[in-house]
Amino acid sequence: MISTKGRYALRVMIDLAEHADGGYIPLKDVAERQKISKKYLEIIVKDLVKGKLIKGSSGKGGGYVLCRKPDEYSVGEILELTEGSLASVSCLSDNSDGCPRARECKTLPLWCEFDKMVRDFFYGKKLSELV
Repeated sequence: MISTKGRYALRVMIDLAEHADGGYIPLKDVAERQKISKKYLEIIVKDLVKGKLIKGSSGKGGGYVLCRKPDEYSVGEILELTEGSLASVSCLSDNSDGCPRARECKTLPLWCEFDKMVRDFFYGKKLSELV
């Protein structure tokens, strides 16, 4: 399940794309437009900056901007940065040591196929399509 953190991260990225005019956009403006707590958005934008999806500037005229054009971001990269693995079962997550039953697991092909569909869907959608 995608949490509010991932959903709100998408909304922040969309807002920054929609209001890009060459200048930094104050987080308070994003929070007001999106009706999301500024305090919660501070946590989210910290992850987005650390992941190099957005840049921040403090002080007068400060705020946040996208690092790339909206069509250069996939929804999948935004969600995985904020949510972690999008794997449907723990044995398929990136940090999994693998399952000792993988060779005999009757359901593993099902989960692999499902995860591929989810990954292809989210990585096939660009931020620009949501703007």
